[in-house]
Amino acid sequence: MSRIRVAVIGGGRNCEHDVSLASAAAVAEGLEESGYDAVRLTIDPAGVWRDREGRPIGLVGAVHVLRSCAVAFPVLHGPHGEDGTLAALCDLAGVPWVGSSLGAGALAMDKWVTKLVASAVGIATAPGRLLTRGGAGSCAFTHPVVVKPVAAGSSHGVTLVREAAGLGPALDAAFAHDHRVLVEDLVVGREIDVAVLGRPDGSRVVAPALEIVVPEGEIFDLAAKYGGFPDFLLPAPLDEVARKRVEQAAVSMFDALGCAGVARIDFFLTDDGPVLNEVNTTPGFTSQSQVPRMFAATGMSFGVLLDLLVRDALAA
Repeated sequence: MSRIRVAVIGGGRNCEHDVSLASAAAVAEGLEESGYDAVRLTIDPAGVWRDREGRPIGLVGAVHVLRSCAVAFPVLHGPHGEDGTLAALCDLAGVPWVGSSLGAGALAMDKWVTKLVASAVGIATAPGRLLTRGGAGSCAFTHPVVVKPVAAGSSHGVTLVREAAGLGPALDAAFAHDHRVLVEDLVVGREIDVAVLGRPDGSRVVAPALEIVVPEGEIFDLAAKYGGFPDFLLPAPLDEVARKRVEQAAVSMFDALGCAGVARIDFFLTDDGPVLNEVNTTPGFTSQSQVPRMFAATGMSFGVLLDLLVRDALAA
């Protein structure tokens, strides 16, 4: 009996290229261990599509490979991938894919639009301001803020600013990744991540929440994510009321954005309730990443999670 061919796409033309390669390698290995034929495709930093041997095959060649597979499993984080572009390509090629649609990916990647959607469904977000290069000069420092690109991931270009002298360099760092920047009030609260899995029948599976332990007054920035081993509490120590509030907020955002497959919704849990930080429609996907670890806490192994995502994509 022939094995189901799954195109696993990694890499990408953005600052998360290397992170995506690690996720894609883990997904491909996990699928092969689960009995699938993982067909590896990579987009290099210049945007060139390459086959499993690293040979350039171009977009036409990539579409040919995609159409030879039963389903695609995009594992690109950030712009030119997670933002819905790969979902659109698979859709046009007539190939089912794991994950969210073009619309959901584009909405979630845009942190400003995500804030607007959250507000429309009654979920709190940090007070913030949207800036472009032309308007950046009017931004004055009055209190601690977090400066971030509107569309980037893995905390690239994100800076916590505590003093006025740091605002200019922080804006420059964020503008290096995007032409639009968010300046948000610093939210004091526990960092809680929730993973939501959407099934084809419309049901939602919510994994146990995870807490990221961050020193008081700091943020979970790029250095904290990749400069060592983050301290995770899983399951997060939440009382029943707090647990229900963050889970309900996570499912509400998942549905309001139109997400599919699995997404990670990140919150700050404050004294007044959950405050949305961001939504990741293509979260990190090594076996040690947050989402697989959260589902592992339910007894669902990495291989079983991958198998479920592939079968759901084929059934959708």
